[in-house]
Amino acid sequence: MRLLFLGDVVGRSGRDALALRLPELQARYGFDLVVVNGENASHGRGLTEQHYQEIRAAGADVVTLGDHAFDQRDTLSFIARESQLLRPINLAPGTPGRGANLFATATGFQVLVINAQGRVFMDPVDDPFRAVEAAISACPLSEQADAILVDFHTEATSEIQAMGHFLDGKATLVVGTHTHIPTSDHRILKGGTALMSDAGMCGDYDSVIGVEVDEPLNRFLTGIASGRFTPADGEGTLSGVIVETDNRTGLATRVEPVRHGGSLAQYLPVF
Repeated sequence: MRLLFLGDVVGRSGRDALALRLPELQARYGFDLVVVNGENASHGRGLTEQHYQEIRAAGADVVTLGDHAFDQRDTLSFIARESQLLRPINLAPGTPGRGANLFATATGFQVLVINAQGRVFMDPVDDPFRAVEAAISACPLSEQADAILVDFHTEATSEIQAMGHFLDGKATLVVGTHTHIPTSDHRILKGGTALMSDAGMCGDYDSVIGVEVDEPLNRFLTGIASGRFTPADGEGTLSGVIVETDNRTGLATRVEPVRHGGSLAQYLPVF
């Protein structure tokens, strides 16, 4: 099985890049499932229903969120009815939506996708390790699930790496989102789980993590806010990771980064 995960879609630049580039990637690689983090897709914060539908129309089978999950008020009105939209599993009990779901691919596989939020340098949430562990225990790899993908939305690379080792041998891919900077540490751990500390963003890298430069720079220089953050609107890069699996065990056999379009150095793996 071949899976694609794309990092945080940021603003119009990210949405446009997704609409333009994702069909190209799908035609080239023939993914069984595509998962996209959409938590910054609407004006850089949160996800409206219109933009969620745009991401799905571009080719995303599943959309995940993060700490901005409910920054757009209308998310509360549609998340419960959208089974392909996940918010962090370790939010407070009673939070609308779901944090994990089992998805059937067109090729007949069952893929468990889990979205979790970290606790280091982030707002308080429940324990992500135990929440993810419980979801996997209820739908184990190579039993109910042919593959398990975990989007761990966290600030600290140490926390995502710890999650990878915690789930080694129990998940197919553990990948970080949130920092918007793609890391180069993609690898397969000893137990067969692929790990990448951050998938990066889908957006304009001629920016400060997807935001027009002037206001972040002003705040660094003066410590004073003079305006709002505005998503950069130049040509976007799709950033993410491809993982191939052993169809018998569900573990990873190959993991490769993806950087397509925009200003980053391009990388499209050859399979």
